[in-house]
Amino acid sequence: MSIGTGELLLILVIVFVLFGAGKLPQVMGDIGKGIKGLKKGLKEEEKKPDEIDSSKK
Repeated sequence: MSIGTGELLLILVIVFVLFGAGKLPQVMGDIGKGIKGLKKGLKEEEKKPDEIDSSKK
């Protein structure tokens, strides 16, 4: 299941209506930072089991 072009445009229109043109760059920047933090957290979580396994040996 993936997001199609129509769904993506609908989401962007809703965001534009809710936040307006002035705050849109700030909102998008915050979303980008959130996604970056999520990816970093997932990578750190993947590393933790390896560290635990190596300490048991």
